[in-house]
Amino acid sequence: MRGLFSAGMHLFWITSRAAGILALLLASAAVGVGLVSRRRPDLKPVHEALSLAAIAALVVHGAALLGDGFMHPNLADITIPFASSYKTFWTSLGIVSGWGVILLGLSYYVRARIGVARWRTLHRFTALAWLGGLVHSLGEGTDSGQGWFLAGIGVAVLPPLCLLAWRTAGPAGLARPRATLR
Repeated sequence: MRGLFSAGMHLFWITSRAAGILALLLASAAVGVGLVSRRRPDLKPVHEALSLAAIAALVVHGAALLGDGFMHPNLADITIPFASSYKTFWTSLGIVSGWGVILLGLSYYVRARIGVARWRTLHRFTALAWLGGLVHSLGEGTDSGQGWFLAGIGVAVLPPLCLLAWRTAGPAGLARPRATLR
C-alpha cells in the first residue's frame, strides 16, 4: 500500500516524465520517417500520424506538470520560456522546442495558405526543434543519466540523426527527388 501511496503523490510527475519520453521517441520516429518519405511518398500518412502522436504526447508532458506537487508550476511556467525558475535554461529550451514541434508540425495543415515553398522552408526547422527537445531531455530529464534511458533514446535517435546528417551533408551532386504535395 505504501508504494501505491507514493506513486499517487507523484502521479503527475510520473505522467509528465513518461509523456516526455514518449514524445521524444515519437518525434524521433516522425523525423526519421519524414526524412525517408521524400523518397517514399507512401510513408507520408505514417509520418503524419507519428507527428500528431508526438504533439499529443508533448501536450500531456507539459499539462501533467501543472499538477506536480514538487515544482508547483503555473501555466506561464510551462508555456513561456524563462518564466520558470526551475532549471531555467533546460526548461526554456524544452518550451521553445515544444512550441517549435507543435507549430511546425501543424503547419502542414495551412501549407496551401502560406504557400508550399514557404511551408517547405519552415518545415525544415522541425529537425532543429526535435534536436532542441533531445538536448532538453538530456539536460533536464530525470532519467538522463540512466543507462536504460540513454540506450533507448540512442536506439530511437541515432537513425534519424544519421538520416539528417546524410540529408544535410550528403554526397555532393546527389539528386534528391522532390515529393509532390497533395
